[in-house]
Amino acid sequence: MCTNFKYPTAADGTSCIGRTMEFPNEIPWQIGVAASDLQGACTLVPHGKTWQAKYGVVGMSAFNNPQWYADGMNNAGLSAHLLYMPDHATYYAPKGDGSDIGILDLIAFVLGTCSTVAEAKAAALSVNVVNVNPKEIPVPLPLHLVIHDKDSCAVVEFHPDGPRATDNPVQVATNSPYIEWHLTNVCNYLSLSPDNPAAITIGGVKFAPFAQGQGFRGIPGDGTSPSRFIRVLTDVRFSPTPADQQDAELQSIRVLHGFDIATGSIMEPAMGGGLTQELTMWSIVANLTGNRYLYNTYDDPQWFVIDLAATDFTTSRSVAFSHSGGPTPITV
Repeated sequence: MCTNFKYPTAADGTSCIGRTMEFPNEIPWQIGVAASDLQGACTLVPHGKTWQAKYGVVGMSAFNNPQWYADGMNNAGLSAHLLYMPDHATYYAPKGDGSDIGILDLIAFVLGTCSTVAEAKAAALSVNVVNVNPKEIPVPLPLHLVIHDKDSCAVVEFHPDGPRATDNPVQVATNSPYIEWHLTNVCNYLSLSPDNPAAITIGGVKFAPFAQGQGFRGIPGDGTSPSRFIRVLTDVRFSPTPADQQDAELQSIRVLHGFDIATGSIMEPAMGGGLTQELTMWSIVANLTGNRYLYNTYDDPQWFVIDLAATDFTTSRSVAFSHSGGPTPITV
C-alpha cells in the first residue's frame, strides 16, 4: 500500500510531491536513470509500444532495469507514481498494433515524453496496458498511475471497460477503491479541524477539552487505504504555507513519516507462501520546481537528494541506494 500527496505550494513557488512505498521486502530496488534520448520499447509482448524520449527521468526502479519504474520525476517538472490497486486494476489482452505496454514500462514512457499532466493523461490513454507479468515478478501487480505537475494532478485507473483518466482536485491518493469513491468519502469527515471545540455547559457544569488535538477526534487511524486517504488529506489541507524550498521539502518529509509502518503491524501473504511483513520500503519527495528528487529507505534513516539539473542523462543506468551507516554519532 502507498500514500501520495502534494504539499501546499511554498511562498517562493516550490511545489513538492510526497510518496511512500509499502510492500514486502521482496523486490530489489535501485535508483533508475533513463536517458533523455532513450529509445524506449516494451519487450513483454511482440510488436509492443516504442517511443523516443525527450526528457531525462530519475526514480525508483526494480531488478536493475532503469526502464521499470514504480515512481519517478523528469527534468521537465512532471512526476508519476504507481500505487497498488488490489481488485481494482484490469489489464488488457495484447492488440499487437504497436500500442501494447507493460505496467512497469508506463512511467518511463509517460515521463520520457511528457511535461504536463494534460500531456501525460493523453499519453497514458494512448497505450494498451497488457495483462502480461514479467518473469521476475511471479505475482500480479494491480496498479494505478498518479501524475503531478506543479499545478494539477490526475489519476489513471484501469477499469474492466478500459482505462480512465480522472482529474484529482484534492491532489492526494492512496489505493483501492477507485478515486471517485475516495472523493465521495471525504464528505464523511467535514467536521475535522485543527482547532479544539469550544467548551459547553450542561446542567450548570462546564465541559471543556482535556488537551489540544480534539478537533481531529474521529479521524481514522488504521492502515487501510480509505483511512490513509482521509488522514493525509487532512494533514496537507491544514498545513501552513511553507516559506521556501527547504521548508517545503522538510514539511513534506514530516508528513511522510506519519505513514511509516511499524515493523510487524501489517502482515500479508508472501510470494513463496506463508505470511510476510508489509514495510515502508522507501519514501520520496519530488520537488517539481527545484528539479530535486529526495529519498529515504527502510534500512537507513538518512534522506538523500538527487539534483536533476546536475544529473547525466546521456545514458540509462541503475544505481544502488546510498547509505549513511545509520544515525550519526556526535560528541557532547
